[in-house]
Amino acid sequence: MAADELEGVLSGSVGDTHEPGGAAISTSAVDTVSGALDTGFVARHAELARGYGGGGDPDDPALVQAMQMVLHIPKNDPPRRTALLAAAAAAAVALCMDSRVGPDGEWEQRYLTWKRSRIRKVARRARGAQWLAANEVDGVTVEVDGAQARALVPGPVGDIDPRIRRLQIGGTDIEPDEPGPIDPELPVLWVDSELGMTVGKAAAQVGHASMLLAGALPVERVFTWSTHGYRCSVREAGPRWHELSRLVRRGAATAVRDAGFTEVAPGSMTVIGVPPAGWGDPA
Repeated sequence: MAADELEGVLSGSVGDTHEPGGAAISTSAVDTVSGALDTGFVARHAELARGYGGGGDPDDPALVQAMQMVLHIPKNDPPRRTALLAAAAAAAVALCMDSRVGPDGEWEQRYLTWKRSRIRKVARRARGAQWLAANEVDGVTVEVDGAQARALVPGPVGDIDPRIRRLQIGGTDIEPDEPGPIDPELPVLWVDSELGMTVGKAAAQVGHASMLLAGALPVERVFTWSTHGYRCSVREAGPRWHELSRLVRRGAATAVRDAGFTEVAPGSMTVIGVPPAGWGDPA
């Protein structure tokens, strides 16, 4: 698995382009959603929408900030790869929108210190008692179709909880699977299959992608997404990658460009996040 860094910011604001054939959300429906929003949710989304990074690395390497992500991969019955990646993506954005990272929340300062420096994620494997111990560390766990991932509150790499530090980073992978149909009501995170990323590298990348997509979407859309537990579909893009890249250039999708510290070349576009067609311009 991989220590991973996000390079760059949003590839345009998503949500203003309505794909033909999709059922647009009505203005009255958006008004209803807006009425359910609280100021805390709006503030957390606004922070996410500001983008990431801006601050350089500290002089002391031990103070470099990272979000640890723990993937539950039992030895005898590993989860499906796409489900595990979907759980990792949902866990990452769920933590970023959790009330505890918002104004006056108990995790606020740790989260903001990470978000406003360089965005790094480290994916680790856990099984058995290790997984149970990881769930005792501050963070958010998401389960998707039996696959579980936990995003932990970020902090300095020199001060990682011992229960997490001992978890394996490299050496584990899961073979690609053949997932079922895409849910048309949820976002899709398309992974560039030509890059051959390990499951740990891909988990960090889809975690970046879900954050970018949430920051680019209007807050009403993110609230709607939150009612689904931030679930999304993760798929290998294959030959449709070039078509998806055009969506990024049009501002109808978000893209993750990797800093290139592990597995892929610097600047590689690794994941493209596409909202459902029905999340187009409600007007």
